Amino acid sequence: MFEHKQFLYASSSEALIKLKNKGYEMDFNLNQDRILEHPTDFKIIYIFRYEGESSPEDSSTVYGIECLSSGEKGVFVMGNPAHDNSNGSVILNLLEIEGRYS
Repeated sequence: MFEHKQFLYASSSEALIKLKNKGYEMDFNLNQDRILEHPTDFKIIYIFRYEGESSPEDSSTVYGIECLSSGEKGVFVMGNPAHDNSNGSVILNLLEIEGRYS
């Protein structure tokens, strides 16, 4: 059973350090083609949200992701999801929604 957790931290870098300490070392931003080609192989385990002090426009999200087929753990950092409509962010949003119902 996977554990879904969502946290608010002072910065994205703090979230990245916490995830690295938990073994999430792969940078899926550099390997997002793997997620795009095989989205069902991936599951979001942790979600860290950061909002800028002066503006919600400065928000970002750090995802802790596991590859179900290989066991690899990694991170994906996304800027403000309201303004990011890249293929990677669309897939992550779908995986996030799917994770809420599984």
